[in-house]
Amino acid sequence: MTELTDDQITVVVPTYNEKDNLPELVAQLLALPLPSLRVLVVDDNSPDGTGELADKLAAENPGRIEVLHRIAKDGLGRAYIAGMTQALGDGADIVIQMDADLSHPSARVPAMVQTLQNSGAGVVLGSRYTPGGQTAGDWPWRRKALSAWANFYVNTILNLKVKDATAGFKAWKAATLKAIDLETIRSNGYSFQVEMNWRTVRAGYRIAEVPITFSERAEGVSKMSLKVQLESARTPWRLRFSKPAKHVN
Repeated sequence: MTELTDDQITVVVPTYNEKDNLPELVAQLLALPLPSLRVLVVDDNSPDGTGELADKLAAENPGRIEVLHRIAKDGLGRAYIAGMTQALGDGADIVIQMDADLSHPSARVPAMVQTLQNSGAGVVLGSRYTPGGQTAGDWPWRRKALSAWANFYVNTILNLKVKDATAGFKAWKAATLKAIDLETIRSNGYSFQVEMNWRTVRAGYRIAEVPITFSERAEGVSKMSLKVQLESARTPWRLRFSKPAKHVN
């Protein structure tokens, strides 16, 4: 595959106890045909040594890997905001958000970047539910049903008109992130993804989707808790009755 873009691309990867997965993810990302791609690891003081491992990987790949150390674990949303804010400050043209657990296929990053450049969208989702996409084959039926219901629930309340409203694998134009005012986002956990989409639509940007095959994490444990699930259920209603964002067009 030929090089797709000269845009500066930063992949923001939040980590908490991901030392078994991070080296493989970094290797996959650096092997992509995107020489301008950098990886920004946002580590929340992982007790398993993920932060120290990230520093080692950064030293081995100067200019391509950076590490942002945070002193405490205070949620996925806060970690993403910290990483995205640093990426924008460092001049990124495109910001990719993805999990560290290898559930998001790195091989789809070039297609997401190409779609972002050519479609006029403000953000591209790596989508499990658009035609050609699929969830993990080893998911139990209850988890598949919960995921499908969550997307139906969010779209019924917010009318986002996307197939995978809760997707966490995204490619953002820098202009979109700047327009949706990251610093004022209240959601954390998985509802953060929904609020980001909501703000994007309300600000007048279009969301595109690229099919992906989502995989179950290979190592470690899921970060989903009852508190996260409850917040995810409340957030669409809070957003539905919030004041509109300023339209950019």
